Amino acid sequence: MRISSFLLVIVTGAAMLAAELPPPAMTGGKPLMDALKARRTGREFSSRKLPEQTLSNLLWAAWGINRPEKGGRTAPSAMNRQEVDLYAVTAEGAFLYDAKKHALEPLASGDLRSLAGTQEFVQGAPLNVVLVADTARSGDLTYAAISAGAISQNIYLYCASEGLSTVVRASIDKPALAKALKLRPEQKILVAQTIGFAK
Repeated sequence: MRISSFLLVIVTGAAMLAAELPPPAMTGGKPLMDALKARRTGREFSSRKLPEQTLSNLLWAAWGINRPEKGGRTAPSAMNRQEVDLYAVTAEGAFLYDAKKHALEPLASGDLRSLAGTQEFVQGAPLNVVLVADTARSGDLTYAAISAGAISQNIYLYCASEGLSTVVRASIDKPALAKALKLRPEQKILVAQTIGFAK
């Protein structure tokens, strides 16, 4: 099911339907060296929502499937365990990114951004991506941390290419956010990354 506006959650009774993203644009953007030159951290965000296509491109760049025949991703993972999950936290709710479907699976409705970080700017930014390790897939958090670092850098480079602002953070109320995201005990929040247009 496609959505016509950014992360519109469709509620039917108690069930929220998955939000299919438009196909990612896998060409274009700045050359790599230009994106590396422009890469920086920003902590001031406009409340302006990201266009649906931008969100689609960003999630694919972060951790999408770039080799469909093998299910390979845009960032590495040890022994291809793919033990990191991406959660999108917005004013509309919390969503799990399903790379195979290139869709957002709704987890909770309502504005949960205040749980995605302790700094004031987190709640006003349009998007917070939370990187979660699933130790059921890989018992060693070291491997998940390496993958999370690569995913975070992919986000940084995409943002640099597209003129967006971003900052990766570990300042999170992890127990409260884990409860809101309905995480299992084996799932551990690693970091969160705030993304949006610069103020």
